[in-house]
Amino acid sequence: MENSSSSNANVSHDTLSQHGATDPGENHLTREKTAKSYTYESVIGWRRYRVLRPCRGMYHDVRRRLPYYWSDITDAFTYRTVASTIRMYFVNLLPALAYTLDMYRRTGEFFGVTEALFSSALAAMVFSIIGVQPLTIVGITGLISLFNYTIYDIVAQYDPSLYPLFMAWTGIWGAIFHWIVAVLNLCDYMRYVTDFSSESFGMYVGIIYIIKGVEELVNEFDQENATAGYLSCIIAILYFGSVYSLEKLGQSTVWQPWFRGILADYAYVFTTLFWVGFSHIPGRLQDAHISRLPVTKAFYPTQPRDWLLDFWNLPVKWIFVAVPFGFLVMLLFYYDHNVSSITAQARQFPLKKPGGFHWDFFLLGCTTFVAGILGLPLPNGLVPQAPVHTDSLTNYETKLKIIPTTEGEGTEIRRPIVEAVDVVEQRVSHFLMGLALIGTMTGPLLVVLHTMPSALFAGVFFVVGWGSIESNGIVQKLVFLMSENRFIQRDEPLLTIRRRKIWLFIGLQGLGVAATVAISQTIAAIGFPVLIILLIPLRTHLIPRWFSLRELEVMDEFTCTNKQVLASLGGTPKLPEHTRAEDWGLERQRSERRFGLKRQRAGSLKR
Repeated sequence: MENSSSSNANVSHDTLSQHGATDPGENHLTREKTAKSYTYESVIGWRRYRVLRPCRGMYHDVRRRLPYYWSDITDAFTYRTVASTIRMYFVNLLPALAYTLDMYRRTGEFFGVTEALFSSALAAMVFSIIGVQPLTIVGITGLISLFNYTIYDIVAQYDPSLYPLFMAWTGIWGAIFHWIVAVLNLCDYMRYVTDFSSESFGMYVGIIYIIKGVEELVNEFDQENATAGYLSCIIAILYFGSVYSLEKLGQSTVWQPWFRGILADYAYVFTTLFWVGFSHIPGRLQDAHISRLPVTKAFYPTQPRDWLLDFWNLPVKWIFVAVPFGFLVMLLFYYDHNVSSITAQARQFPLKKPGGFHWDFFLLGCTTFVAGILGLPLPNGLVPQAPVHTDSLTNYETKLKIIPTTEGEGTEIRRPIVEAVDVVEQRVSHFLMGLALIGTMTGPLLVVLHTMPSALFAGVFFVVGWGSIESNGIVQKLVFLMSENRFIQRDEPLLTIRRRKIWLFIGLQGLGVAATVAISQTIAAIGFPVLIILLIPLRTHLIPRWFSLRELEVMDEFTCTNKQVLASLGGTPKLPEHTRAEDWGLERQRSERRFGLKRQRAGSLKR
């Protein structure tokens, strides 16, 4: 946190260079150091302004990662890569189809299954081959689905036929703004994101996904036969329960570690195959005639058109109307994609290879441009799936922690503690997943997709949404506040803070979540990226006025703390005086000491 004092935990924007005056004898060493690493510390003159040194962040991103490119391939020869590829194929495919089904109904059937598969495969190929953060899964999110059909609602008031070309220009302008941000090194400010912002965003995403799941089930009741609606509810709820149970078994202590790992690694595979088959059981179940995923001809757009849109035929006034919409796309992706990259390389993963935000954001602009002119949903980093990918590549070890009791020998408490041993850092699993998505665009597999009931995707929404809510820090603080005091461990850091301050902290988070969810249900939903991005200045400028440094050290922490990752963001933010990086996130640290790491998925446990 820069420009902060010991009496104030204020996190302001980057002004490190204002304190960088050095004597002439140090200037040469400083210039030599900054030439080899990406930092603005102790830099004087015009060089301290990031925007005046274009492409510097992208250059250093590629320079740091390029020496690891060959090892990104050779390190992939392990079982974890196979398990991760299969798991991420389903974890990426099913939500993408669910979001597309929602867009298909609400954009005049412009976006279909083929567009969703093409967009996800395009992103996977680009980022797995030439991205510097190949662990970040890129594809279609529920937020871009919301963005797309909100634009349709706006454009349809004038002329629905303009929608495809208008979306193409939205993608073009969005790409231009992406390139500007990457070139001017503006991704650096993501290092100011703390758990206050990321937890609020995660809660918003979870709530939106669950709302989408409910809407999907409501659509089933629009048919004349109500039986289809009730059967769809049963399939969706049981699908969610099946996936959730298998993953919980994977992080339990029943059976052997290898068997638990199989259940968790292939939870989506087992449950998807079972419930698709269940919906086809002959008799009354099959006679319910529940709706199924609509598909089109292999490798052809959903609508009778060419892949390349004639975007040059859009009236000039509409081209300029698309400018603010393109800017909103950039704002959404600036936060969503970069937070996805941060969580994929989060503090709980023992990563050793460097990341790179500027270069990847430039690539995201390229995929945004291509997707726009081809009439595809715009892909970006997936917040739920990105950390799941890294977790699926992580080797964990379950250790035994013995806690002695006062009742004598043989009565100790035995508790499993999960520790991350290493991560298989490679780019092959992301690449193979992309190839699998391309294969899914073929005729035979599209026929298979058509057998999937729409209700299944409501279950997918519930799984993804609940995953963002269950482990959210807001929920954990609420549980603490509602717990009976005598059963709370005395070493709980939250006990050192007044309860009204905890309520105020999560209340401010809840206010941001509620405002964003509320606006997302109206025609003004197009502006929700603005509310999301405002979470950063809210945390950096206002929150420190209402909370002491000690209170923030307990309840909040920088989301990005991995030194390899921070190297791409210009280094660690300057902390207030008399505080250290390890002093932050005391609540999380205590939880990890007691229970081990919080898992993004279960399985992969070793003895």
